[in-house]
Amino acid sequence: MADPKFFHKIEGGLTLSKIAEVGEVVLPEGVDANKTFQDVADLEKATPDDVSWAFIPSVREALKNTKAGAVIVPEKFKEFVPSGTIALVSQDAHRSYGLVASAFYPRVFEAGISPAAHVDPTAKIGQGCRIAAGAVIEKDVVLGDGCDIHANAVIEEGVQMGMLCTVGANATVSHCIAGHKVYIYPGAQVGQDGFGFAMSPTKGPQKCPQLGRVIIGDDVEIGSCTTVDRGAMGDTEIGSGCRIDNLCQIAHNVKLGRCCVIVAQNGIAGSCEFGDGVVSGGQAGYAGHLKIGSGAQIAAQSGVIANVEPMKKMMGAPAQEGHEFMRQVVALRGLTKKKTAQVIADVKIGFWKRFLKKG
Repeated sequence: MADPKFFHKIEGGLTLSKIAEVGEVVLPEGVDANKTFQDVADLEKATPDDVSWAFIPSVREALKNTKAGAVIVPEKFKEFVPSGTIALVSQDAHRSYGLVASAFYPRVFEAGISPAAHVDPTAKIGQGCRIAAGAVIEKDVVLGDGCDIHANAVIEEGVQMGMLCTVGANATVSHCIAGHKVYIYPGAQVGQDGFGFAMSPTKGPQKCPQLGRVIIGDDVEIGSCTTVDRGAMGDTEIGSGCRIDNLCQIAHNVKLGRCCVIVAQNGIAGSCEFGDGVVSGGQAGYAGHLKIGSGAQIAAQSGVIANVEPMKKMMGAPAQEGHEFMRQVVALRGLTKKKTAQVIADVKIGFWKRFLKKG
């Protein structure tokens, strides 16, 4: 059970039919669809009143011994579900667990504007919003219904955000138009100046005004302390469904397609364009003006310096196709082993030469 001091669980639990509906799972024949469950829990701690989940091979033994009342599983795990536990089969068990857990722990807050917040009279605030102490809402800001603005967040002049958006504590949003259900985590900076200047060896860098915006689609998350710079002339664009982790740098005029996943500490230089569904592992870096095709997968710590075709899997620095990178790793290991063996043989020969010479 999640700590009730921090997480607010729905009262009265959820019926099995409701769990099946929200979780996109199949109810077995003959079960009581009106049976009520009270919580979600992992396999080891679950009780008959809990719903659990299993979708990776390492938990099969725990699945066989679980006391959970119901378990969300893929079809191939159904045979491991113990008798007395209801198997809720899903085509995507991980997704189904997320949906069910979200139903047990819905987004809840008390609407209202703190007297310690500053809201400009020209701002348009939708119904059911919360604006916490210390937050600043500047001139001509538009917030849709159900937005949640945390302590000391700053939403600068002219920003527009749709319904059910969240802006975390100490985050700043400027020069931005965002869709619905956008979650900007604490400390993130959206819409700040891009890193744009003209170089001169004698006169020093000359700043170039950053005159674009940040356009964010629906259902986007931008992680803590991540920066998304506004465009230099056109716009920086974050497609609907994207997930950007903590401590990432998204430079000016970057364009991310739909449902991209950018893991922590990525650095994406200016004017890169990602297709839909690109996954970029932690600490990957991108040179400017690259095109990354839809469905590409970039491994952690890759250094991408050239365009990537759709669906390619890239690794290494400089990044190259995964199978080629692994061939090189294997070859290098082989050379290292041969070199090590030769060094050991040379040391032995040298020892015996010195020994015999002394003798």
